[in-house]
Amino acid sequence: MSERVGPPISREDPIADRTPQPFGSGPADPIVFDASARAMRQRSVNFAAKRYVDMLYVSGLDRATADRHFRWRAAPVPAGLSGGGPGGDLAALLGAQRRGQLDIEADNGDYRVTVTWTDPEFGPPVAGSAIARHNYGGILLGPHAVPSFDPKPIARQMQGGGHHWPVGEEVEPPQPPPVKLVAALRALFASSPGLYGILIASPHRVLVERYNPWSGPDRATPSWSMTKAITCTLIGRLIHDGWLNSVYDPAPAPLWQDPRDIHRLISIDHLLRMRSGLGFPVRHDDGRITLGFENSAVYQDAGNAFDAAQRSIVATTPGSVFRYVNSGMNVLGAIIRDLIERRGLPYHQTVYALLADRLGMASYQHSADMAGNFIASGAGFATLRDYAKLGVLYLQDGVWNGERLLPEGWVDYALTATQTGSSYAACFRTNIDGQFPDLPRDTAWASGASDQRIFILRKHKLTVAVNNETDHPMDLAALNRVIATAIAELK
Repeated sequence: MSERVGPPISREDPIADRTPQPFGSGPADPIVFDASARAMRQRSVNFAAKRYVDMLYVSGLDRATADRHFRWRAAPVPAGLSGGGPGGDLAALLGAQRRGQLDIEADNGDYRVTVTWTDPEFGPPVAGSAIARHNYGGILLGPHAVPSFDPKPIARQMQGGGHHWPVGEEVEPPQPPPVKLVAALRALFASSPGLYGILIASPHRVLVERYNPWSGPDRATPSWSMTKAITCTLIGRLIHDGWLNSVYDPAPAPLWQDPRDIHRLISIDHLLRMRSGLGFPVRHDDGRITLGFENSAVYQDAGNAFDAAQRSIVATTPGSVFRYVNSGMNVLGAIIRDLIERRGLPYHQTVYALLADRLGMASYQHSADMAGNFIASGAGFATLRDYAKLGVLYLQDGVWNGERLLPEGWVDYALTATQTGSSYAACFRTNIDGQFPDLPRDTAWASGASDQRIFILRKHKLTVAVNNETDHPMDLAALNRVIATAIAELK
Protein backbone atom coordinates (compact mmCIF):
# COMPACT_ATOMS: atom_id res chain seq x y z
CA MET A 1 0.00 0.00 0.00
CA SER A 2 1.52 3.27 -1.12
CA GLU A 3 1.64 6.40 1.02
CA ARG A 4 -0.25 9.55 -0.07
CA VAL A 5 2.06 12.33 -1.19
CA GLY A 6 1.17 15.98 -0.54
CA PRO A 7 -0.42 18.12 2.16
CA PRO A 8 -3.21 16.69 4.23
CA ILE A 9 -6.74 17.28 3.01
CA SER A 10 -8.41 20.10 4.94
CA ARG A 11 -11.90 19.33 6.13
CA GLU A 12 -12.76 23.01 6.67
CA ASP A 13 -12.81 25.97 4.29
CA PRO A 14 -10.44 28.79 5.24
CA ILE A 15 -12.09 31.86 6.76
CA ALA A 16 -10.78 34.03 3.91
CA ASP A 17 -10.09 33.49 0.23
CA ARG A 18 -6.36 33.10 -0.34
CA THR A 19 -6.40 34.28 -3.95
CA PRO A 20 -5.11 37.82 -4.56
CA GLN A 21 -7.53 40.51 -3.44
CA PRO A 22 -9.39 41.57 -6.63
CA PHE A 23 -10.16 45.07 -5.45
CA GLY A 24 -6.90 46.02 -3.84
CA SER A 25 -6.83 47.53 -0.41
CA GLY A 26 -8.82 50.65 -1.31
CA PRO A 27 -7.72 54.17 -0.48
CA ALA A 28 -5.73 54.63 2.68
CA ASP A 29 -7.75 56.08 5.55
CA PRO A 30 -11.12 56.48 3.78
CA ILE A 31 -12.79 59.82 4.45
CA VAL A 32 -15.65 59.82 6.98
CA PHE A 33 -17.93 62.88 7.19
CA ASP A 34 -18.41 64.13 10.75
CA ALA A 35 -22.06 65.20 11.04
CA SER A 36 -21.94 66.07 14.72
CA ALA A 37 -23.66 69.28 15.79
CA ARG A 38 -20.38 71.04 16.49
CA ALA A 39 -18.86 70.01 13.15
CA MET A 40 -21.93 71.27 11.31
CA ARG A 41 -21.78 74.62 13.11
CA GLN A 42 -18.10 74.85 12.20
CA ARG A 43 -19.00 74.38 8.56
CA SER A 44 -21.71 77.03 8.72
CA VAL A 45 -19.37 79.71 10.11
CA ASN A 46 -16.64 78.57 7.70
CA PHE A 47 -18.90 79.11 4.71
CA ALA A 48 -19.96 82.52 5.99
CA ALA A 49 -16.31 83.56 6.35
CA LYS A 50 -15.55 82.30 2.83
CA ARG A 51 -18.52 84.21 1.39
CA TYR A 52 -17.57 87.48 3.08
CA VAL A 53 -13.92 87.21 2.03
CA ASP A 54 -15.02 86.58 -1.54
CA MET A 55 -17.41 89.54 -1.59
CA LEU A 56 -15.11 92.03 0.13
CA TYR A 57 -11.65 91.15 -1.15
CA VAL A 58 -12.13 89.19 -4.39
CA SER A 59 -15.25 90.79 -5.90
CA GLY A 60 -14.36 94.09 -4.20
CA LEU A 61 -17.79 94.98 -2.81
CA ASP A 62 -17.97 97.53 -0.02
CA ARG A 63 -19.08 96.31 3.41
CA ALA A 64 -22.57 97.80 3.19
CA THR A 65 -23.23 96.07 -0.15
CA ALA A 66 -21.77 92.81 1.14
CA ASP A 67 -24.01 92.95 4.21
CA ARG A 68 -27.01 93.55 1.98
CA HIS A 69 -26.11 90.65 -0.33
CA PHE A 70 -25.15 88.10 2.29
CA ARG A 71 -27.54 85.25 3.17
CA TRP A 72 -26.85 82.85 6.02
CA ARG A 73 -26.56 79.24 4.91
CA ALA A 74 -26.62 76.29 7.32
CA ALA A 75 -24.29 73.49 6.26
CA PRO A 76 -26.34 70.42 5.23
CA VAL A 77 -25.65 66.79 6.01
CA PRO A 78 -24.71 65.01 2.74
CA ALA A 79 -27.68 63.16 1.28
CA GLY A 80 -27.91 59.61 -0.01
CA LEU A 81 -28.68 58.34 -3.50
CA SER A 82 -32.26 59.58 -3.42
CA GLY A 83 -31.05 63.15 -3.10
CA GLY A 84 -33.10 63.55 0.06
CA GLY A 85 -31.70 63.92 3.51
CA PRO A 86 -31.58 66.29 6.44
CA GLY A 87 -30.95 69.89 5.54
CA GLY A 88 -28.89 72.29 7.58
CA ASP A 89 -30.27 73.69 10.83
CA LEU A 90 -31.13 77.09 9.40
CA ALA A 91 -33.56 77.83 12.23
CA ALA A 92 -30.76 77.58 14.80
CA LEU A 93 -28.52 79.77 12.64
CA LEU A 94 -31.13 82.48 12.14
CA GLY A 95 -32.05 82.29 15.82
CA ALA A 96 -28.42 82.92 16.71
CA GLN A 97 -28.41 85.91 14.36
CA ARG A 98 -31.48 87.39 16.04
CA ARG A 99 -29.92 86.93 19.48
CA GLY A 100 -26.70 88.64 18.39
CA GLN A 101 -24.64 85.45 18.77
CA LEU A 102 -23.03 85.71 15.32
CA ASP A 103 -20.14 88.12 14.84
CA ILE A 104 -18.51 88.97 11.50
CA GLU A 105 -15.13 90.67 11.83
CA ALA A 106 -13.33 91.96 8.72
CA ASP A 107 -9.61 92.78 8.79
CA ASN A 108 -8.97 95.01 5.79
CA GLY A 109 -5.22 94.96 6.39
CA ASP A 110 -4.90 91.17 6.14
CA TYR A 111 -7.87 90.63 3.80
CA ARG A 112 -9.28 88.31 6.46
CA VAL A 113 -12.77 87.62 7.77
CA THR A 114 -13.56 85.74 10.97
CA VAL A 115 -17.08 84.59 11.84
CA THR A 116 -17.80 83.52 15.42
CA TRP A 117 -20.89 81.76 16.77
CA THR A 118 -21.18 82.22 20.53
CA ASP A 119 -23.83 80.13 22.29
CA PRO A 120 -23.22 79.52 26.01
CA GLU A 121 -25.82 76.74 26.07
CA PHE A 122 -23.98 74.88 23.30
CA GLY A 123 -20.45 75.13 24.60
CA PRO A 124 -17.28 77.02 23.59
CA PRO A 125 -17.61 79.50 20.69
CA VAL A 126 -17.21 78.19 17.17
CA ALA A 127 -15.06 80.39 14.90
CA GLY A 128 -14.07 80.12 11.26
CA SER A 129 -11.79 82.35 9.17
CA ALA A 130 -10.90 82.92 5.54
CA ILE A 131 -8.32 85.08 3.80
CA ALA A 132 -7.98 86.43 0.28
CA ARG A 133 -4.71 86.34 -1.63
CA HIS A 134 -4.33 87.60 -5.19
CA ASN A 135 -4.80 84.83 -7.79
CA TYR A 136 -5.70 82.35 -5.01
CA GLY A 137 -9.18 83.77 -4.45
CA GLY A 138 -10.68 83.28 -1.01
CA ILE A 139 -8.83 80.62 1.00
CA LEU A 140 -10.91 78.97 3.71
CA LEU A 141 -8.93 78.52 6.94
CA GLY A 142 -11.71 77.42 9.27
CA PRO A 143 -10.29 77.16 12.81
CA HIS A 144 -6.70 77.53 11.56
CA ALA A 145 -4.72 80.77 11.61
CA VAL A 146 -2.80 80.34 8.34
CA PRO A 147 -2.89 78.04 5.30
CA SER A 148 -0.52 75.09 5.07
CA PHE A 149 1.16 76.53 1.96
CA ASP A 150 2.77 79.85 1.07
CA PRO A 151 0.53 81.75 -1.39
CA LYS A 152 3.40 83.40 -3.22
CA PRO A 153 2.68 85.84 -6.06
CA ILE A 154 1.91 84.09 -9.35
CA ALA A 155 3.48 85.42 -12.54
CA ARG A 156 0.56 85.31 -14.97
CA GLN A 157 1.47 84.77 -18.64
CA MET A 158 -1.32 86.81 -20.18
CA GLN A 159 -1.78 86.81 -23.93
CA GLY A 160 -3.72 89.11 -26.23
CA GLY A 161 -2.60 92.42 -24.75
CA GLY A 162 -3.63 95.44 -26.80
CA HIS A 163 -6.09 93.48 -28.93
CA HIS A 164 -9.85 93.80 -29.14
CA TRP A 165 -12.12 91.41 -27.28
CA PRO A 166 -12.24 88.42 -27.22
CA VAL A 167 -8.50 87.99 -27.81
CA GLY A 168 -7.70 91.05 -25.73
CA GLU A 169 -9.40 93.31 -23.23
CA GLU A 170 -10.45 96.24 -25.42
CA VAL A 171 -14.22 96.17 -25.96
CA GLU A 172 -15.78 98.18 -28.75
CA PRO A 173 -18.93 99.93 -27.50
CA PRO A 174 -21.89 97.85 -28.70
CA GLN A 175 -24.76 99.28 -30.69
CA PRO A 176 -27.95 100.12 -28.74
CA PRO A 177 -29.96 96.89 -28.44
CA PRO A 178 -33.34 96.50 -30.17
CA VAL A 179 -36.40 97.78 -28.31
CA LYS A 180 -37.79 94.31 -27.62
CA LEU A 181 -34.49 93.20 -26.11
CA VAL A 182 -34.32 96.33 -23.94
CA ALA A 183 -37.77 95.48 -22.55
CA ALA A 184 -36.78 91.87 -21.87
CA LEU A 185 -33.60 92.99 -20.10
CA ARG A 186 -35.52 95.49 -17.98
CA ALA A 187 -37.92 92.75 -16.88
CA LEU A 188 -35.04 90.40 -15.99
CA PHE A 189 -33.29 92.95 -13.80
CA ALA A 190 -36.57 93.97 -12.12
CA SER A 191 -37.34 90.39 -11.08
CA SER A 192 -33.77 89.28 -10.23
CA PRO A 193 -32.47 91.58 -7.46
CA GLY A 194 -29.20 89.64 -7.07
CA LEU A 195 -28.20 89.97 -10.71
CA TYR A 196 -24.67 91.31 -11.21
CA GLY A 197 -25.14 91.61 -14.94
CA ILE A 198 -25.54 89.92 -18.30
CA LEU A 199 -23.40 89.94 -21.44
CA ILE A 200 -24.35 88.70 -24.89
CA ALA A 201 -21.65 88.22 -27.53
CA SER A 202 -20.80 86.71 -30.87
CA PRO A 203 -17.38 85.09 -31.36
CA HIS A 204 -16.07 88.47 -32.52
CA ARG A 205 -17.58 91.19 -30.36
CA VAL A 206 -19.70 92.07 -27.36
CA LEU A 207 -23.25 92.76 -28.54
CA VAL A 208 -25.01 93.67 -25.29
CA GLU A 209 -23.99 94.10 -21.67
CA ARG A 210 -26.02 95.40 -18.75
CA TYR A 211 -25.11 95.69 -15.04
CA ASN A 212 -26.70 96.65 -11.76
CA PRO A 213 -25.40 99.88 -10.17
CA TRP A 214 -23.31 97.94 -7.63
CA SER A 215 -21.65 95.90 -10.39
CA GLY A 216 -19.93 96.72 -13.68
CA PRO A 217 -17.69 95.33 -16.43
CA ASP A 218 -14.64 95.24 -14.13
CA ARG A 219 -16.31 93.41 -11.25
CA ALA A 220 -15.00 89.85 -10.72
CA THR A 221 -18.02 87.76 -9.81
CA PRO A 222 -18.41 84.28 -8.29
CA SER A 223 -18.73 81.24 -10.51
CA TRP A 224 -19.23 78.36 -8.07
CA SER A 225 -19.73 75.28 -10.26
CA MET A 226 -19.16 77.12 -13.54
CA THR A 227 -15.55 76.41 -12.59
CA LYS A 228 -16.26 72.76 -13.42
CA ALA A 229 -16.35 73.82 -17.08
CA ILE A 230 -12.87 75.30 -16.62
CA THR A 231 -11.66 71.97 -15.20
CA CYS A 232 -13.29 70.05 -18.04
CA THR A 233 -11.62 72.32 -20.56
CA LEU A 234 -8.24 71.87 -18.83
CA ILE A 235 -8.65 68.10 -19.28
CA GLY A 236 -9.28 68.75 -22.98
CA ARG A 237 -6.14 70.87 -23.12
CA LEU A 238 -4.07 68.08 -21.54
CA ILE A 239 -5.43 65.54 -24.02
CA HIS A 240 -4.69 67.88 -26.91
CA ASP A 241 -1.13 68.39 -25.65
CA GLY A 242 -0.59 64.64 -25.16
CA TRP A 243 -0.41 64.63 -21.36
CA LEU A 244 -3.48 62.38 -21.25
CA ASN A 245 -4.54 59.84 -23.84
CA SER A 246 -8.32 59.48 -23.65
CA VAL A 247 -11.25 60.32 -21.38
CA TYR A 248 -12.12 56.62 -21.43
CA ASP A 249 -8.88 55.56 -19.73
CA PRO A 250 -8.86 54.79 -16.00
CA ALA A 251 -8.50 58.03 -14.05
CA PRO A 252 -4.78 58.26 -13.10
CA ALA A 253 -5.34 59.76 -9.65
CA PRO A 254 -2.18 59.80 -7.52
CA LEU A 255 -3.80 57.73 -4.73
CA TRP A 256 -5.40 55.23 -7.12
CA GLN A 257 -2.33 53.41 -8.36
CA ASP A 258 -3.16 49.82 -7.31
CA PRO A 259 -4.37 48.20 -10.58
CA ARG A 260 -6.60 45.84 -8.55
CA ASP A 261 -8.33 48.71 -6.75
CA ILE A 262 -12.01 49.20 -7.54
CA HIS A 263 -11.25 52.90 -8.01
CA ARG A 264 -9.40 51.91 -11.19
CA LEU A 265 -12.81 51.15 -12.73
CA ILE A 266 -13.49 54.89 -12.68
CA SER A 267 -12.60 56.59 -15.96
CA ILE A 268 -11.97 60.26 -16.60
CA ASP A 269 -15.29 60.27 -18.47
CA HIS A 270 -17.09 59.00 -15.37
CA LEU A 271 -15.62 61.87 -13.36
CA LEU A 272 -16.54 64.49 -15.97
CA ARG A 273 -20.10 63.18 -16.30
CA MET A 274 -20.82 62.72 -12.56
CA ARG A 275 -20.94 58.92 -12.77
CA SER A 276 -17.96 58.03 -10.61
CA GLY A 277 -19.94 56.46 -7.76
CA LEU A 278 -17.81 58.26 -5.18
CA GLY A 279 -19.36 58.74 -1.74
CA PHE A 280 -18.48 58.46 1.92
CA PRO A 281 -19.82 57.27 5.27
CA VAL A 282 -21.52 59.96 7.35
CA ARG A 283 -21.19 59.61 11.12
CA HIS A 284 -24.01 61.19 13.14
CA ASP A 285 -24.15 62.34 16.78
CA ASP A 286 -26.35 59.38 17.71
CA GLY A 287 -23.84 56.88 16.35
CA ARG A 288 -25.67 56.13 13.10
CA ILE A 289 -23.66 55.72 9.90
CA THR A 290 -25.33 56.66 6.63
CA LEU A 291 -24.10 56.91 3.04
CA GLY A 292 -23.54 60.44 1.76
CA PHE A 293 -22.50 62.13 -1.46
CA GLU A 294 -20.44 65.33 -1.19
CA ASN A 295 -22.10 68.40 -2.63
CA SER A 296 -20.90 71.37 -0.58
CA ALA A 297 -18.43 70.21 2.07
CA VAL A 298 -15.47 71.19 -0.11
CA TYR A 299 -16.52 74.84 0.34
CA GLN A 300 -17.13 74.42 4.08
CA ASP A 301 -14.31 72.15 5.27
CA ALA A 302 -10.92 73.76 5.73
CA GLY A 303 -8.77 70.94 4.41
CA ASN A 304 -7.13 69.28 1.43
CA ALA A 305 -9.86 68.96 -1.19
CA PHE A 306 -7.83 66.70 -3.49
CA ASP A 307 -6.82 64.29 -0.75
CA ALA A 308 -10.38 64.03 0.61
CA ALA A 309 -11.82 63.41 -2.86
CA GLN A 310 -9.41 60.56 -3.59
CA ARG A 311 -10.17 58.97 -0.20
CA SER A 312 -13.87 58.66 -1.06
CA ILE A 313 -15.28 55.15 -1.23
CA VAL A 314 -16.87 53.68 -4.36
CA ALA A 315 -20.52 53.58 -3.37
CA THR A 316 -22.11 52.69 -6.74
CA THR A 317 -20.77 50.87 -9.77
CA PRO A 318 -18.73 53.42 -11.76
CA GLY A 319 -20.62 54.59 -14.83
CA SER A 320 -24.01 53.28 -13.71
CA VAL A 321 -25.58 56.13 -11.72
CA PHE A 322 -25.66 59.89 -12.21
CA ARG A 323 -25.02 61.64 -8.88
CA TYR A 324 -23.88 65.23 -8.88
CA VAL A 325 -20.89 65.48 -6.53
CA ASN A 326 -17.87 67.73 -6.17
CA SER A 327 -15.48 64.94 -5.19
CA GLY A 328 -15.12 63.61 -8.74
CA MET A 329 -14.08 67.02 -10.02
CA ASN A 330 -11.47 67.33 -7.31
CA VAL A 331 -10.05 63.96 -8.25
CA LEU A 332 -9.57 65.51 -11.70
CA GLY A 333 -7.91 68.46 -9.99
CA ALA A 334 -5.51 66.07 -8.27
CA ILE A 335 -4.72 64.47 -11.63
CA ILE A 336 -4.02 67.87 -13.21
CA ARG A 337 -1.73 68.86 -10.35
CA ASP A 338 0.12 65.52 -10.47
CA LEU A 339 0.68 65.75 -14.23
CA ILE A 340 2.06 69.28 -13.90
CA GLU A 341 4.38 68.59 -10.99
CA ARG A 342 5.73 65.33 -12.45
CA ARG A 343 6.98 67.47 -15.33
CA GLY A 344 8.77 69.77 -12.92
CA LEU A 345 6.52 72.72 -13.72
CA PRO A 346 5.16 75.27 -11.23
CA TYR A 347 1.64 74.11 -10.41
CA HIS A 348 -0.27 77.35 -9.89
CA GLN A 349 1.31 79.25 -12.75
CA THR A 350 0.83 76.33 -15.16
CA VAL A 351 -2.88 75.94 -14.37
CA TYR A 352 -3.41 79.57 -15.36
CA ALA A 353 -1.09 79.32 -18.37
CA LEU A 354 -2.87 76.29 -19.83
CA LEU A 355 -6.20 78.04 -20.26
CA ALA A 356 -7.11 81.31 -18.54
CA ASP A 357 -3.97 83.13 -19.65
CA ARG A 358 -4.22 81.71 -23.19
CA LEU A 359 -7.71 83.20 -23.42
CA GLY A 360 -6.60 86.52 -21.93
CA MET A 361 -8.86 86.06 -18.89
CA ALA A 362 -6.92 88.57 -16.82
CA SER A 363 -9.60 88.88 -14.14
CA TYR A 364 -9.89 85.14 -13.56
CA GLN A 365 -8.94 83.93 -10.08
CA HIS A 366 -9.11 80.33 -8.95
CA SER A 367 -9.79 79.79 -5.23
CA ALA A 368 -7.28 77.60 -3.41
CA ASP A 369 -7.86 75.33 -0.43
CA MET A 370 -5.77 75.11 2.75
CA ALA A 371 -3.22 72.90 0.98
CA GLY A 372 -2.84 75.19 -2.03
CA ASN A 373 -4.93 73.11 -4.43
CA PHE A 374 -7.00 75.09 -6.92
CA ILE A 375 -10.46 73.74 -6.08
CA ALA A 376 -11.50 72.04 -9.30
CA SER A 377 -15.22 71.87 -8.56
CA GLY A 378 -15.93 75.57 -8.09
CA ALA A 379 -15.21 78.96 -6.56
CA GLY A 380 -13.45 80.72 -9.44
CA PHE A 381 -14.00 84.44 -10.13
CA ALA A 382 -14.00 86.56 -13.27
CA THR A 383 -15.73 89.42 -15.04
CA LEU A 384 -18.56 88.60 -17.42
CA ARG A 385 -16.31 89.64 -20.32
CA ASP A 386 -13.80 86.98 -19.31
CA TYR A 387 -16.39 84.30 -18.59
CA ALA A 388 -17.77 84.85 -22.08
CA LYS A 389 -14.35 84.05 -23.57
CA LEU A 390 -14.83 80.43 -22.51
CA GLY A 391 -18.11 80.45 -24.43
CA VAL A 392 -16.35 81.84 -27.49
CA LEU A 393 -13.72 79.06 -27.33
CA TYR A 394 -16.53 76.50 -27.55
CA LEU A 395 -18.36 78.42 -30.29
CA GLN A 396 -15.14 78.21 -32.30
CA ASP A 397 -14.80 74.43 -31.85
CA GLY A 398 -11.84 74.77 -29.50
CA VAL A 399 -9.84 77.12 -31.76
CA TRP A 400 -8.54 80.39 -30.31
CA ASN A 401 -6.98 83.18 -32.34
CA GLY A 402 -6.26 80.71 -35.14
CA GLU A 403 -4.71 78.06 -32.87
CA ARG A 404 -6.38 74.82 -31.86
CA LEU A 405 -6.41 74.48 -28.08
CA LEU A 406 -8.82 71.55 -27.72
CA PRO A 407 -8.90 68.21 -29.57
CA GLU A 408 -11.10 67.93 -32.62
CA GLY A 409 -14.45 66.56 -31.48
CA TRP A 410 -13.97 67.80 -27.90
CA VAL A 411 -16.73 70.41 -28.11
CA ASP A 412 -19.26 67.81 -29.30
CA TYR A 413 -18.13 65.48 -26.52
CA ALA A 414 -18.28 68.07 -23.73
CA LEU A 415 -21.63 69.59 -24.73
CA THR A 416 -23.54 66.38 -25.47
CA ALA A 417 -25.64 64.86 -22.71
CA THR A 418 -24.93 61.30 -21.63
CA GLN A 419 -28.47 60.27 -22.67
CA THR A 420 -29.05 57.93 -19.74
CA GLY A 421 -31.37 59.63 -17.31
CA SER A 422 -29.78 63.06 -17.14
CA SER A 423 -29.40 66.18 -19.26
CA TYR A 424 -25.88 66.58 -17.84
CA ALA A 425 -22.97 66.43 -20.29
CA ALA A 426 -19.26 66.66 -19.38
CA CYS A 427 -19.28 69.48 -16.79
CA PHE A 428 -21.86 71.35 -18.85
CA ARG A 429 -25.64 71.15 -18.65
CA THR A 430 -27.83 70.84 -21.72
CA ASN A 431 -31.31 71.87 -22.76
CA ILE A 432 -32.53 68.47 -23.98
CA ASP A 433 -35.18 68.48 -21.24
CA GLY A 434 -36.38 71.95 -22.25
CA GLN A 435 -35.48 73.78 -19.05
CA PHE A 436 -35.29 76.91 -21.21
CA PRO A 437 -38.29 76.25 -23.44
CA ASP A 438 -37.63 78.95 -26.03
CA LEU A 439 -34.00 78.02 -26.61
CA PRO A 440 -32.73 75.32 -28.99
CA ARG A 441 -32.44 71.84 -27.51
CA ASP A 442 -28.72 71.79 -28.37
CA THR A 443 -28.10 74.79 -26.10
CA ALA A 444 -25.53 74.03 -23.40
CA TRP A 445 -24.26 76.02 -20.45
CA ALA A 446 -21.75 76.06 -17.67
CA SER A 447 -23.77 76.30 -14.49
CA GLY A 448 -23.12 77.66 -11.00
CA ALA A 449 -25.03 77.08 -7.78
CA SER A 450 -26.85 80.42 -7.71
CA ASP A 451 -27.76 80.77 -11.39
CA GLN A 452 -24.36 81.77 -12.69
CA ARG A 453 -24.25 80.62 -16.31
CA ILE A 454 -22.28 80.74 -19.55
CA PHE A 455 -24.63 79.76 -22.38
CA ILE A 456 -23.28 78.33 -25.64
CA LEU A 457 -25.69 78.57 -28.56
CA ARG A 458 -23.70 77.00 -31.37
CA LYS A 459 -26.42 77.17 -34.00
CA HIS A 460 -26.82 80.91 -33.49
CA LYS A 461 -23.14 81.67 -32.79
CA LEU A 462 -23.95 83.41 -29.51
CA THR A 463 -22.67 83.13 -25.98
CA VAL A 464 -24.46 84.62 -22.98
CA ALA A 465 -22.72 85.11 -19.63
CA VAL A 466 -24.91 85.93 -16.66
CA ASN A 467 -23.95 86.23 -13.02
CA ASN A 468 -26.09 86.26 -9.93
CA GLU A 469 -25.26 86.78 -6.26
CA THR A 470 -24.91 83.62 -4.16
CA ASP A 471 -28.17 82.42 -2.57
CA HIS A 472 -30.32 85.01 -4.37
CA PRO A 473 -33.13 83.86 -6.68
CA MET A 474 -33.04 84.61 -10.40
CA ASP A 475 -36.08 84.77 -12.66
CA LEU A 476 -35.15 82.01 -15.10
CA ALA A 477 -38.30 82.53 -17.16
CA ALA A 478 -37.24 86.14 -17.71
CA LEU A 479 -33.73 84.98 -18.60
CA ASN A 480 -35.23 82.56 -21.12
CA ARG A 481 -37.09 85.47 -22.72
CA VAL A 482 -33.97 87.63 -22.86
CA ILE A 483 -31.94 84.99 -24.69
CA ALA A 484 -34.80 84.04 -27.02
CA THR A 485 -35.28 87.71 -27.86
CA ALA A 486 -31.55 88.11 -28.49
CA ILE A 487 -31.64 85.18 -30.91
CA ALA A 488 -34.54 86.75 -32.80
CA GLU A 489 -33.40 90.38 -32.76
CA LEU A 490 -29.58 90.35 -32.95
CA LYS A 491 -29.10 89.59 -36.61
